[in-house]
Order: sequence, then C-alpha cells, then structure tokens
Amino acid sequence: MGRNSWTLGIESTAHTFSFGLVDSNGIPYPSISDTVRPLEGGIHPREAADHHRDYSSTLFQKILDSQNLQPSDIGAVAYSQGPGLGPCLRIGASVARTISSALGVPLIGVNHCVAHIEIGRQQCDCDDPVLLYVSGGNTQVIAKLQGKYRVLGETLDIGIGNMLDKFARQQGIPFPGGPVIEKLALEFIEQHPGASLEGLDLPYPVRGMDLAFSGILTAAQRLIEKGHSLGSVCWSLQEHAFSACVEVAERALAHSGKSELLLGGGVACNNRIREMCTLMATERDSTSHAPPRMYCIDNGTMIARLGYIELENGRTTSLIASGINQYLRTDDTLVSWS
Repeated sequence: MGRNSWTLGIESTAHTFSFGLVDSNGIPYPSISDTVRPLEGGIHPREAADHHRDYSSTLFQKILDSQNLQPSDIGAVAYSQGPGLGPCLRIGASVARTISSALGVPLIGVNHCVAHIEIGRQQCDCDDPVLLYVSGGNTQVIAKLQGKYRVLGETLDIGIGNMLDKFARQQGIPFPGGPVIEKLALEFIEQHPGASLEGLDLPYPVRGMDLAFSGILTAAQRLIEKGHSLGSVCWSLQEHAFSACVEVAERALAHSGKSELLLGGGVACNNRIREMCTLMATERDSTSHAPPRMYCIDNGTMIARLGYIELENGRTTSLIASGINQYLRTDDTLVSWS
C-alpha cells in the first residue's frame, strides 16, 4: 500500500490503552493493547491515565511494527473522544493530537459506543441490528432511527460489567472479575446439572425498558453471607442479570421491527449471554451475532474503523474541537453513513 493509506485508532476510555489499524479499504487489523490490572480495588482514573501515558510510545511503535509500517504510512488518526474516564480520555486525545500534528494528517474524534457498533456490524456482516451493549461502564440497548443510534433502554445505575467486577472484588477476586465468575458458574452447573434457582433468587433488574444492577449486586453478596457457595451465587447472578438484558433486547427487536441482534462490549465475551441471545433470536425468527472477542473488549481497531468511516463521509475534528467529552452519549453522534 502507498503512503498515507492507513487509519490509526487510539482507545483510552478506561483500563485499556490500545492502538489499532484499518487499511485503505477499511479492513481492520488486530490491536496492540496494554491493560491496567490492579492487584486490589477497582480502576483509579489517575493511575490508569499514568499507565496510558507511560505506554504510549511503546504501543505506537508496536502497532507500526505489526504491519511493517513507518509513521509516514499513517494517513489519519482517530481517537475515543468519549464517553469514559476523563483522565484516561485526555491521554488518548493528547497522543492522537501529537501524532496527527507531527504527521500533518487528519484527526477524527469518535464516539466509543458507536465504534463498538460499527466494528460489530463489519465483523458480523449485520445490516441494521439492535445492539445489546454490555460493558464495564455501560449497558444499553440501541437501534438506529432517523440518522442516529437511539438508546431504547439502558442501565439506571452501574454497567453490568462493573456490577460483576464489584461482586468479584467482594469475594477477593482481582480485576477483571467477569471471566472468573463465568468459569465458576459453568463449573457449578456442570457439577449440578439439575440445579434450581430456588433459594438462589435475586431481584430481577428490569425497569420497563431500563435496567438497574445495584440491587442484584447487594442481594448476591447477601446470599454469600448466608452460606451459599460462591459457584452457585455466580450462576444465579449470571442467569438473572443476563436474562434481564436479553428480555429488554427482545422488546427492542419487537418494538423496532428489526431482525438482527448484535452483541458488543466486554461482557459480550461471555459464552452464557451469547447462548441466551441465540436462543431468544431463534425463537423469534431472528439472528444473533457477536464479533470475535478481541473486538468485543475495548480496542484501538474499532476506533480506527469508525474513524475511517467518518473520514470517508467527510468529517474530521479540528484541534479547537478536539477536547474530550466523558459524558458523550451514543445518541449524540450523527450517523451519516448507511
């Protein structure tokens, strides 16, 4: 490929700092990432930002080396403009501005949530899906209508991934806790194939088209305190929380008349929620899709992919407009592409 043919994407919304690439045809390539993994407690925004700053040069060089590129091969730089943790977003934006200015190439600030949708659509060949976005920082059910991705339902308190990580942390499980909860739940049900949720009941977190996970988190901890095994509570927690998400997603499919469901966000790596979505979609003559796990978690490639799409549609970000917006919503972004 010739000079200035690649779009670089920089993801820095939370614990993961990631650089990714798409080529001149918009084809994505695997990201190079590094993630903050505290031994105890949650993610501290300032510590995560310091991590991102320290790894910026290393990751940039590694992503260039991964495709045998020189800096002059970069034709545009995209970055997460929001939503996310302010200190982390600022590092990503600063690095993007520096590279863009040094190379004299366009800068594109993109919506992190919309990037999840677009990489999923590209990877799964979806046309017009309902997105079930399940991540650490957010939980939303989204569908495109009248030029924007509209939020049809969302969490009223914390994201489902945050809830799972908090429960894990209460049990002494380090971050990220979600994969360990999945493993413990699977081991429990394999050992108790006829298990019932009786006695393991948790509050059902559906609130109309919205969700709320604080109550189920507290109730799960109380089951532990009452002497229930960790595996059984992990199983119950997943069954209740995932069922609620899938129920709201099914309502969104019915309301919108769409027939494709797309999973996105880090929790979409979980096999159980994938299985539940497939079962629901099959029952209503629809299809359920989930991109490869490396594109479910936060990654620079999805940022590069959306940057490429935005650039193809004539949008760039001026330096004066390149400030971050940690409260940017999915439905704040105008979708000018099909």
